[in-house]
Amino acid sequence: MDFQAARTRMVDNQVRTTDVTDYEILKAMLSVPREEFVPANRRELAYIDEDIPVAPGRYLMEPSPFAKLLQLADIRPQDHVLDVGCATGYSTAVIGRMARSVVGLESDPALAAAAASTLDRLGIGNCTVVEGPLVDGCAQHAPYDVIFIEGAVQRLPDAFFEQIKIGGRIVVVEGVGNAALARLFLKEAHGVVSDRIAFNCCVKALPGFGREQSFVF
Repeated sequence: MDFQAARTRMVDNQVRTTDVTDYEILKAMLSVPREEFVPANRRELAYIDEDIPVAPGRYLMEPSPFAKLLQLADIRPQDHVLDVGCATGYSTAVIGRMARSVVGLESDPALAAAAASTLDRLGIGNCTVVEGPLVDGCAQHAPYDVIFIEGAVQRLPDAFFEQIKIGGRIVVVEGVGNAALARLFLKEAHGVVSDRIAFNCCVKALPGFGREQSFVF
């Protein structure tokens, strides 16, 4: 299979057609070999416009919503980013092409090991994979300019707002199914957090985030 051609078709037919115009996102997604981040028996499906299972209950996010959420995050070359629920590391690799440094947080030990191994093999040196509970974030490498949540949650825990810099952004999908909403949080001066709803976004739920945890403004 010609994976380079499939990668180009993915960007042209799935990403550009959903109003993703940020050149850095398009360039990053064209440069990262998505097939390297899926199980061997699914490599030929790496560029389909669906979520790809990589472990029980875990998925590589469909390219279009992934790209739209990246565009919402407005990642800049100087940014230090936390990628929550990085799974096999594809999202971390793409973000690594756009940001100064990325921490991929993963709770599944096998996925974390696979992510670290693949990123190292591909020579993506500005990415670090940390194994730990997703719901806690990753305080050891905080504060972050951007926190990117790799799946739908009910509510964000306080920890994420504590780990973001002034001027930092958090991108997350809140809710379930077709009613879920992509939301952008911005931490402003004096720690005040504002937010806005950007668009409807149906993505798979990220495990470990319960309804009982929320941020109080």
